[in-house]
Parts: sequence; C-alpha cells; structure tokens
Amino acid sequence: MSVITAVPLNTMLADLDETLRSLLRRELGKHGFEAVEIAFDAPTRDWSAGQSSPAVNLFLYDLRESVDHRPVEWVERSVNGKIREGRPPLRLDATFAVTAWTREVQDEHRLLSQALSVLYAYHTLPDELLAGTLASRIAQSYPVTAQVAQGKGNGKSDFWSAVGGEFKVSFDYVVTVSCEPGVEREQAPEVRTQTVRTGLMGVGVHEQESHRIGGVVRDADGAPSMGAWVALPELGRFAVADTEGRFRLDQVPAGRYTCRARADDGSEAEERLVVPGDGVDLTLGSRPARRRARAD
Repeated sequence: MSVITAVPLNTMLADLDETLRSLLRRELGKHGFEAVEIAFDAPTRDWSAGQSSPAVNLFLYDLRESVDHRPVEWVERSVNGKIREGRPPLRLDATFAVTAWTREVQDEHRLLSQALSVLYAYHTLPDELLAGTLASRIAQSYPVTAQVAQGKGNGKSDFWSAVGGEFKVSFDYVVTVSCEPGVEREQAPEVRTQTVRTGLMGVGVHEQESHRIGGVVRDADGAPSMGAWVALPELGRFAVADTEGRFRLDQVPAGRYTCRARADDGSEAEERLVVPGDGVDLTLGSRPARRRARAD
C-alpha cells in the first residue's frame, strides 16, 4: 500500500468572508440597512476610530477542530482499476465575534439585532452565495453549517483586552467548514490467480503447471462472510474465508471444477470454476449458478 499526497488549493477562510459579506448585504438591504459596511478587521481602537459609516464587524478570533462533527471513515474510490482510500476531511469550527458600529447606541442595537436575525435564519449557508472553494463539493464534502450566540471560551472582557479595544456587546457566530486532507492510500491490485510451473532444469517435458485461485464469499446482503468454508470437492481442497471474505486455494491443476461455500448458519453457494481463470466469487443463499471464469 502506498500513500499519495497532493495538497489541494484551500482558500476556505477568505471564501467564507466573501460568503458572509454577500449574505449580510443581501438580507440587511431588505430592511433599510443598505449603506452598512461588512468588515472582518480586528475591532481595535484604531479601526473603530477610522469608521465613518455604520458597520457590522465579524472578527475571526478562533479556529479549531469541530470534535462533535469529526468523521472517521476513509472513503474508497476506484482510479484506473486501483482502489484508493481517502483520509476523511478535517471539520473546523471558525468562530467570529460579531459587533455593530454606529454613532448612536440605539442604532447600534438595531443593527446588531438585525445581523443576529439574519445569521440565525441560516443554519446552513445558502448554496447560491457560497464563494470560491466553498461552492465545490470536492473541497467541501459537507454542507457549510452555522450556529449563533455560542459562548466564548474566555470571558468577554478578556477578548476585548486581547484585541486592544474597549468592551462592547457582541455575539459569537460559529461556522463549520471542511479542510480536505490531500492524502490517499492506494492498495495494490488484488491477485486472484497465479500460475506456478515446476520441472527439471533443461528438461521441458517434465514441466508441471499448477494454479492458485481466489475469490470472495459474501452473504445474501453482500457483506463479507468471515469463516465460511470453500471447497473443490473433485480435488478434496478447501480453504476458510478471512475477515474480508477472501479465500485462496493453492496447487490447483488446470480443469473444470465445482466450487462450493458453506457458512456456519448453513447457508450455501455453488459456482462452476475453470482453471486457469479469473477466480470465483460466491454469494451465500443464492441458487447454484454456472459461469465460466476466464483464463488469465
């Protein structure tokens, strides 16, 4: 098994800024807040002193793994006949401190209330506003979701001290995005048949040929049948399926055989097998079927 690393283009945070700017401008404009600036700067004293128009500020102050949304399953896909397993994406909570800035405190409260209402209305950010890589189902394999008014890890006063500003009413807004890993594991092709030739060196007439054949045993639902017995009655050969339902039979001469499988619950399967060939798969509980497994 080999590991393939190909780091993808990732601009999710900048794209998230543009998405939130578009959402707030669209929705605030419906209620008479057309001239409001949407900013993402740190709300420091210097920044606030330079504001001449009403503004909603979304300051990204925390980014960490979203443990409650942690995926664990690797995803399989086929590439040129080989199986690749993709590492699951990293789910991240991006936390913004949202504030409103106006000359009068009542106007500030009106604007902050409206911004809260807009962001609360969209638990999932609308697809038509997703910018850049957020709009790609390859870069974002999960919907971009959000929560409003989540608690800060530290006290509010500690937050404002950290950014060098004075205490101001704010609420937290948490958006969950995905960071694709750029890492895949590629499995080597499964060997289902193998031919072994033996004989005396230089004496070709004494050469003998035997074959190794394999396959998979599954139950009626398609799940691997671990521990199922697989036999070639004509040769008295048998094998036991592993945890993935795979089995292997060695030193099988060329010919036509009946391949039978039986599980602990008594379910059975039977297939015809031609050696050399492509191996055979068996489904327990199915009717015996006759098919040819082509030679390699």
